[in-house]
This record gives sequence, C-alpha cells and structure tokens, in this order.
Amino acid sequence: MRTLPILLAALAAGTGALAQTAPEPAPATKQLSAEETARRNAILYADLPPAEAAMKAHVMFLASDEMRGRDAGSPEFDIAAQYVASQFYAAGLKPAGDSGGFLQRVPLISVKPADKGSFVWTPKTGPAATLEFGKDYIPTTNPAKLNTLVEAPIAFAGYGIVDPTAKRDDYAGIDVRGKIVLLLNGAPASFPPELRAHFSSPATKAVIAEAKGAVGVIGVDAGSGRGGFERTAGFFDRPRITWAHPDGTGFNPSPRAPMLGLISPAFAQRLFANRWAEVAKGAQSSETRFKPFLLPGTLKAAINTAVTPLPSWNVAGLLPGSDPKLRDEVVVFSAHLDHVGVGRAVDGDTIYNGAEDNAVGIAALIEEAKRFKDSGKPPRRSILFLAVTAEEKGLVGADYFAHYPTVEKDRLVADVNLDMPLITYKFEDVIAFGADHSTLGPLVQRAAQSMGVALSPDPMPDEGFFVRSDHYRFVQQGIPSVFLWPGYAGGGKAAYEDFLANRYHKPQDEPWHPSLDWAQGVRFVDINYRIAREIADADERPRWNKGDFFGLLYDGYGAK
Repeated sequence: MRTLPILLAALAAGTGALAQTAPEPAPATKQLSAEETARRNAILYADLPPAEAAMKAHVMFLASDEMRGRDAGSPEFDIAAQYVASQFYAAGLKPAGDSGGFLQRVPLISVKPADKGSFVWTPKTGPAATLEFGKDYIPTTNPAKLNTLVEAPIAFAGYGIVDPTAKRDDYAGIDVRGKIVLLLNGAPASFPPELRAHFSSPATKAVIAEAKGAVGVIGVDAGSGRGGFERTAGFFDRPRITWAHPDGTGFNPSPRAPMLGLISPAFAQRLFANRWAEVAKGAQSSETRFKPFLLPGTLKAAINTAVTPLPSWNVAGLLPGSDPKLRDEVVVFSAHLDHVGVGRAVDGDTIYNGAEDNAVGIAALIEEAKRFKDSGKPPRRSILFLAVTAEEKGLVGADYFAHYPTVEKDRLVADVNLDMPLITYKFEDVIAFGADHSTLGPLVQRAAQSMGVALSPDPMPDEGFFVRSDHYRFVQQGIPSVFLWPGYAGGGKAAYEDFLANRYHKPQDEPWHPSLDWAQGVRFVDINYRIAREIADADERPRWNKGDFFGLLYDGYGAK
C-alpha cells in the first residue's frame, strides 16, 4: 500500500510518487545461524492442507529474498510478472495483455528536476527579484514537457476547491484565465475524509485550475512553517514515477496548467504583503472560505525535467463470461504485484519482501481464478484478473491500465481491489472501502453474509483509504470500485496496529513470519470468490448511487 504525505505530494503532482531511495551496495540480508535458518524453514515448510499450501507457495516465491522486494522496473519484478502469467495460464484464464499474451507493457518513466529551475517575481512596482532556491521556492517536474516556461500574473484562490455538491467554488468572483494560480496545500479538516483526501491532492488542484483556464499552479503551506519547506527542499530532486503516452510524452493530468512548484511561507509574506497574516490565520480554521484575489506583479517560472525510461508490466488474464447478454461486460479483480525493493538495513536486512503487501493479495487473486476453473461453472459476466505494477510509486500501473485498458474501456463495469489483506487472525468481518458509493456495497454484503461474515464500515475514515489504492484509478474513469480488507472484528484492530507498527514497508514483512495464518488466507479467497460471483452473475451491472460525489465527478454510470 502506498503512503505519501501531503507536503511531499505537492512535489509529485501527476500520478507519480516519490521513488524509493536507491540502495547502497550491501549484503542483501544478514547471515543467519544454522539454528535460525532451521527455525524459519520449519515455519516455511510446515505441513498444510492443499488449499493453504497452494496459497502459501505463491507468497513463498514472490516474497522470497531472491525477488529483492519486487521493485517496479527491476529484473526481479519482471520475473514475478512472468510467474503470475504462468499461474493465470494454469488457472485457465485467457491472455488479456499485449499481442496475445498475459503481459501488458507499462511505459513507466522516472522523472526528476534536471536542475533547480528559476523563479523570478516582478512586483507591480520596483525591479524584478530572482527567487532563491530552497529559501523562496522549490521546483517540481512536468513529465509532459522537458522544459516548461510560464510567465503570468498570480491569482490566489484559497484551496482551489470546486465542489458543486456542496455549492463551493474557491474561484468564485475571479477570472484566472491566463494566470498562475497560487493555492494552499491540503484541504479543510471539516471535509469528509474521502473528499478531504481528494481535494488535498495537488493533481486534483491542478486539474481544477486547468478547467478554470489557469496556465500554472504553485502551492504554499500556511501551517508547516519554514522547517517543513526546508526539509522538502533537501530531497527535491529525488526521482518520481509516472507513465508515458504512446507518443512518448509523460502523463500529466493537467498539461495546460502544470504544477510548477512550492513557495515558502517566508516568500509568501513578501508576495502577499500585509495580507499573508490574514491568510495564515484563516488557514487555522477549517471553516474559512477565502475570497480569491489577484496578487500584484507577475511570476516567471522555468522548470526543467529529466526523464528516464523504466518499463514494467501489468499482468492480465480474462475469464470469459457465459451469458450472451452480459459476457461483454467485464468485472476487474485487481491487486498490485510490486513492493518497495531494497532499502535501508533493519537489523542487517535490506530486502523489503512484501509478503502481506502484497504477495498475499496476488496469491488470493490467483487462487480465486482457480476456484472458477474448479467450479466448472463460468460466470455470466467476464472477469479480468489484473496484477498491476508500481502501486507503491503512486498507483501508476493501475492508472496506465485505466487509461489504456486491454479490453474496451466501456466494457469495464466494476473493480474490486485486493491490497495488503492481513491473514494473521480469524476475521469475523470485512471492510469494503468505497462500499457506500455504489451498489457494490450490497453485493459485497450479501457475499459476506453467505459465509457468516459481516460487512463493517470504514474503521479509519481519516486515513482516506478510498483514494489510496489501485481501485481509485478505476474510480477516476467513472467505474464503481471497492477496496477489500479483512475487518477489525475478531482481533483485527490489534493485528493491523501490530503490522503497521512492526512490519509494514519493512524487511520484517516476510513469508516465514509465524503470525501468518493460511487458513485465513483460504477464507479470504473464499469470500472474494463469492463476491466475484455476486457481481458477475447479478442481473444488473453495478452502478453509482444517485448523486454520489465521485460518480458525478467522473460521469459514472447511474450517478445522475
């Protein structure tokens, strides 16, 4: 699963996220004693019933030290993709990738600032001032254009939020056509968590600004102070990952209004003059609605982007539907195959194996496909099993597939995503993040109830998980989607807290860990199979709830 603090996200505007720090050459793992090796082997190779052993075997391979954390773009990830392709074939799926195969090439690119760029501010009166990197501004990148130069007046528009369902428009009363928009980072705390996460995204802010006619966007943090800005400046040139269109240009969701960078609160005081104190004070209250206004003078911003190809793969297998009227509709079951690779040593171990995150999810995907083959009863709708790359880099592989699916886009009717399902306790409920937005919620609930499991509401709404995993890239294409986890009941809360504190994105997320309960893995496969049956065999395709914010925003089926 992906994490990305808001201040850092402002430097990764697009779909890209910060790449992992390149590891220094070092031994992959510490040398184990014979006794420790024997202990781990006893756990790895313990006798299990066939269904549990089958699921465990996938995780043992994908999360082994030899796979070196399956970093997107690495040779080890490519091996993992071939493994999943072979398992899809064995499960009876039809190739649904490129050129009659299971693999879809994903043209990932690594982007970073080629230099520190330049920001020049010309006030309404007086001479132009060249801003100082790291003190006044930090540049970002524009994957769509190697050299970006924007010179325009500056307009302040609060948080840059436009939400017709709440009758809010931070641009009301100002014309920003042909202007650079300066926006506060984040979103008001009073917003519902999912909407707050959505509107906090720099990509969302830039897309809205572009729709208003702006030619560029810069951000400012009214609350973190100078220290946060300076820390961000320290790693401004770390590579970020996105994808490229077939013509080779990098994807930017707002190419006509690119994110140009951040300015510091200190420079904001100069830029706003006596109005900055009022803005900073207003940002302390989530109820403040800023009145937009023009700032005196113009900004000339030049940012330069270096691009390096980093090709990778999605893996797609299709289970054709049997109903002549419904088989052209496709339900997607997705899970990410990548993890975070090799990094800083923890207790002498540098390999971040990613067993739970997300080899278990991939194993569930494979075993779910095998359930259909073994049942002898094909679903009415077609089901696409999809293992995606670069989730840890910002949901990038899923985003590429959502833009360039290997089946016709209008055939995609739903996505159910599996990401980091914990199988360390006997779960009594499941959580379907996003269930309240569409008719997928009742379908998941019915499937869960059929095996005596409850569907529980999101226990961590402030985390904004609905926008933090691969299913959200399908949401952004108007496709009803949910993200499934075992729930908090039956010891789940303590299990997630323990995992997040001790193994999440650490070398300790390993396939031999004694807490892994493969019987629960099989139960998770079972409930996924039942969910797939409910969605694929229903008389009606999934639809957004009428008036749902995300359904309306992305013109989804049933929302109007």
